[in-house]
Amino acid sequence: MAFSVLPSRARGGIASLDVPTVQPHAATAVETPLRPAPAAPTTAPAAAPATPVRTRRVLRRRRRTGPIKVAMIGQKGLPATFGGVEHHVEKLGAILAERGDVEVMAYCRKSYSEGAPIPASHQGIRLVTTPTINSKHLDAIVHSITSTIHAMATGADVIHYHAMGPGLAAPLPRFLGRQKVVLTVHGLDNERAKWGGLASKILGLAHWMSGHVPDQVVTVSKTLAEHYDTQFAADARYIPNGVAAPAPGELPQWLVDEFGLTPGGYVLFVGRVVPEKRPDLLVEAMKSVPQNLKVAIVGGSSFTDEYVATLRAAAAGDDRIVFPGYVHGADLQAVYSNAAVFVQPSDLEGLPLTLLEAISYGIPVVASDIPPHKEVLDECSCGGHQLFVHGDAQSLAHALRAVLQDTARAHSAARDEVEYLLKPYSWTVAAEELASVYGTVTGRR
Repeated sequence: MAFSVLPSRARGGIASLDVPTVQPHAATAVETPLRPAPAAPTTAPAAAPATPVRTRRVLRRRRRTGPIKVAMIGQKGLPATFGGVEHHVEKLGAILAERGDVEVMAYCRKSYSEGAPIPASHQGIRLVTTPTINSKHLDAIVHSITSTIHAMATGADVIHYHAMGPGLAAPLPRFLGRQKVVLTVHGLDNERAKWGGLASKILGLAHWMSGHVPDQVVTVSKTLAEHYDTQFAADARYIPNGVAAPAPGELPQWLVDEFGLTPGGYVLFVGRVVPEKRPDLLVEAMKSVPQNLKVAIVGGSSFTDEYVATLRAAAAGDDRIVFPGYVHGADLQAVYSNAAVFVQPSDLEGLPLTLLEAISYGIPVVASDIPPHKEVLDECSCGGHQLFVHGDAQSLAHALRAVLQDTARAHSAARDEVEYLLKPYSWTVAAEELASVYGTVTGRR
């Protein structure tokens, strides 16, 4: 009895042996004499032609063509109303989408739109809503996980996280998927005052992960880039925020009627009302500033209702201090352009868009002397802008009095410095730099 063995086959890259197939010859009644075996061929059969190296390279290039698909995770939603991260993603995403070499998908939370329907796309950015748990400690991380799973399942090439908390989901694509991971650090979230206990420890882990997990870390300030260099020896890419052209306008009537704001008649704070931004320091400093100016605290709670209540209680005895809440779009542009002075009293920032926006309107700025603010203002020699000792209400009051004693001179000097101070901050340049990052991490540079 004779048998033959079929050759093994490769299946999905793993060799698979076939069971030997026995093929018996049919029995015969008459013996036949043995015949000599046929002579072996003098030449081996021709092998199947291999794919030429050049052809393989062409095929590889073809597989890598087309836009890089990028999923943005960490922003609360689009279109942007309040929030620096949201405006950052909106500005960069729109420019990247217009370029054509990057497809941008941004993940949204239903709570951000306050009940308004979320469109399928916005300024060329595809919008996707994924579920979350709308609570202080779970909102960001749950939304980040559900968005990451969706992005991995729908074929993203790059998953781009914004802020440390959402970056806790980064190990999923980094170690379980084929996606490349980019993380933009907008500030050291683990140092924010609103977090405590277990949440602070988890953000400490997020801080450590941000220096070890991503394929590329991006920072919005030189200060943050230096932090990642010294803390983690990570080669962070510095790509600063940009700033849009100012669009001055008249104060909307509702702000005039309800809060008494008048052109040039108020001190302005814009931002989330959270402890590290220190609007309480502004309220305290105004007790030493005799001018009869309104103080408009434009912004609202970010899971910080207790702090907001404490701030309102501290301001209750001073009818100059008003709380218009969040103001968006053209109304916010009008609020900037009509302010007497803009105050940025934060203890902790990355590179605040509000600071760049205020400078763009040519209004005097009084800012705490933390490194990100000094990075923007330290070279200013005009006298229109002032830095004060962070955390010191008396130093802030002194800086305010220096500006308000001659507001016309301060405004003139601030206008003269706009172009010089804002030269490094361009959304178009930032988008080009970010496209370069995507090309590098995906090997399509």
